Amino acid sequence: MRTYHCIPLLIWTYMFHTVDTILLQEKPNSYLSSKKIVGLTKDDGKMLRRTKRGWMWNQFFLLEEYTGTDTQYVGKLHTDQDKGDGNLKYILTGDGAGSLFVIDENTGDIHAAKKLDREEKSLYILRAKAIDRKTGRQVEPESEFIIKIHDINDNEPKFTKDLYTASVPEMSGVGTSVIQVTATDADDVNYGNSAKVVYSILQGQPYFSVDPESGVIKTALPDMSRENREQYQVVIQAKDMGGQMGGLSGTTTVNITLTDVNNNPPRFPQSTYQFNSPESVPLGTHLGRIKANDPDVGENAEMEYSIAEGDGADMFDVITDKDTQEGIITVKQNLDFENQMLYTLRVDASNTHPDPRFLHLGPFKDTAVVKISVEDIDEPPVFSKVSYLIEVDEDVKEGSIIGQVTAYDPDARNNLIKYSVDRHTDMDRIFGIHSENGSIFTLKALDRESSPWHNITVTATEINNPKQSSHIPVFIRILDINDHAPEFAMYYETFVCENAKPGQLIQTVSVMDKDDPPRGHKFYFEPVPEFTLNPNFTIVDNKDNTAGIMTRKDGYSRNKMSTYLLPILIFDNDYPIQSSTGTLTIRVCACDNQGNMQSCTAEALILSAGLSTGALVAILLCVLILLILVVLFAALKRQRKKEPLIISKDDVRDNIVTYNDEGGGEEDTQAFDIGTLRNPEAREDSKLRRDVMPETIFQIRRTVPLWENIDVQDFIHRRLKENDADPSAPPYDSLATYAYEGNDSIADSLSSLESLTADCNQDYDYLSDWGPRFKKLADMYGGDDSDRD
Repeated sequence: MRTYHCIPLLIWTYMFHTVDTILLQEKPNSYLSSKKIVGLTKDDGKMLRRTKRGWMWNQFFLLEEYTGTDTQYVGKLHTDQDKGDGNLKYILTGDGAGSLFVIDENTGDIHAAKKLDREEKSLYILRAKAIDRKTGRQVEPESEFIIKIHDINDNEPKFTKDLYTASVPEMSGVGTSVIQVTATDADDVNYGNSAKVVYSILQGQPYFSVDPESGVIKTALPDMSRENREQYQVVIQAKDMGGQMGGLSGTTTVNITLTDVNNNPPRFPQSTYQFNSPESVPLGTHLGRIKANDPDVGENAEMEYSIAEGDGADMFDVITDKDTQEGIITVKQNLDFENQMLYTLRVDASNTHPDPRFLHLGPFKDTAVVKISVEDIDEPPVFSKVSYLIEVDEDVKEGSIIGQVTAYDPDARNNLIKYSVDRHTDMDRIFGIHSENGSIFTLKALDRESSPWHNITVTATEINNPKQSSHIPVFIRILDINDHAPEFAMYYETFVCENAKPGQLIQTVSVMDKDDPPRGHKFYFEPVPEFTLNPNFTIVDNKDNTAGIMTRKDGYSRNKMSTYLLPILIFDNDYPIQSSTGTLTIRVCACDNQGNMQSCTAEALILSAGLSTGALVAILLCVLILLILVVLFAALKRQRKKEPLIISKDDVRDNIVTYNDEGGGEEDTQAFDIGTLRNPEAREDSKLRRDVMPETIFQIRRTVPLWENIDVQDFIHRRLKENDADPSAPPYDSLATYAYEGNDSIADSLSSLESLTADCNQDYDYLSDWGPRFKKLADMYGGDDSDRD
């Protein structure tokens, strides 16, 4: 350890002078933070004394990575105020105080409690002070000092990557740069050679070398070939201490690949190739493949095949398969064994991307001989044309020959051939063919207007070998003959105004013709010979295949003639001339001043015949009066019908009648008798209609008595059957209410209605004495008037 001592400087002055106190300035890197004020005086001829420095230091530097068993001694704090009696206490604060650095508060000795690493922290700033234990006051001002950590070579160089990948073109010259590797050392570059790195190659010689200072890897051998060796693994070492003994080192691996360049021409593995081909193969057929080898890869191995020369250069072709780099021999023209049996070709294979740097090595192509043998086969007949076109007039007679097809056998045997029509292309059997000579004739009449073209297929078959056949299309065009007369192009609705003037155009007509003359249509319009001079209209030929209809007189009358028929003779100019007569119907109509049609109907004619508006109004009034009389008669007839019993707005179409009267209470024993409804033995003479007021209220239909002790359910079903079988029941649904109390009641019926079962008449005049509440019953049963009501 090093110890720094500060030597005080004494400044002497003359006797009669006093030296003021000087404050020593603190340096930035000073390890003594504060100093005492030094004063020099002269009194009575005695020397002035200097006050001693308060702090004493004896350690400021530490080595990193201390491995001793004891704590590492750093230094000592001491003040001249310390008498050694233990009254002072030393305190340490700052970076690492208490954890990394500890102080003996009695002696002021500082120790490092842990192992320090300069790479983590190289400088620590601490502060120290001394206080009186009794008073707690500082005896010296707080001072700051610095502890530096000295570096040792404890870090080996490390490369930025564990594995490098690089490439260099093959055939490169010596010294070609490949890649640069870099290693770093965490030690202090400013202290010794701990961080000075030197590169060297451990594996990869003699092919590559490395620059010891920069770490650049370069090629060491010329013309290294990828085809011989493509991959190289180079191990580079980085060593500190300038590469000297005892230095630390690190290694990395560099994988170097030689990339391809086009330095090899293609080469065929054999000089001659042999292929066979039947003479009947279609055009474009692949006969075989050839391939030249190129040790290069990628686009440097791409090649193109071509036919250089030979007697079959115009019969065959070669195309390049880009995926497999093969040359495919194809048929370019039809082969014929009878003409030539063997072809010899010269095929070249050349690189498509040659490298100019290596052209001196020779031509980058190779040539091979390709021999193709043609095999003889039994071929089908061959027609003299690819297709046939026959033109025939549509008026040709049935059985007439319209054309001929010819075919021959290309083989040496020259077999006989027969011809036929494929009926799938001639479903109507319009054409036939002579099987011996191929003459085509008609079987039916032709019509250009229905079918201007006929496309049939003719088959030629060898007689000795029916499997050998050929087909040929025959296009038959039907030529037009003028066999249709022109006619109106449409139906014309023509009218003439009553106020028309002579020479007024009322219609322009055009015609159509189904024929198609080569010089185009030309139509003429004339009046029919029977009516050459029409007094009403004139036909004017416009010379453009249209005609105009003109008025010939002044005014027309619908009363005299409502419709005119105008025949027009139409003919064409083709041969033979065809003509027809078209009749134009012209109606006479009422028009306004501008010539716009207003009416052409019969009603308008009647109006114009003399019926005025007043007469029409009178006729309408008469019809209306008749309708009113009919309605009144129907209403009176309906009033004569019987008035229905139920006319209330509360009519619910049932048998319930509402009286709105109150009864006489419990003491009223003569008000109503409902015994008829409650007693199953009650008798009724007949049922009354519920929709018509009865003739007499006392006419009651008697029913068949029920047997004693009948069940209520059977009683109800019996009543329902009686109602359903009653012919006088209304035609709508009604409500019938029945009540059954059984037989042998101890109390007799208290209802006055029980009297209805008697055959004698009763007197109900006493109802009038019961008060207004029974007035309704008194009116109903009091006398003859009530019966009428």
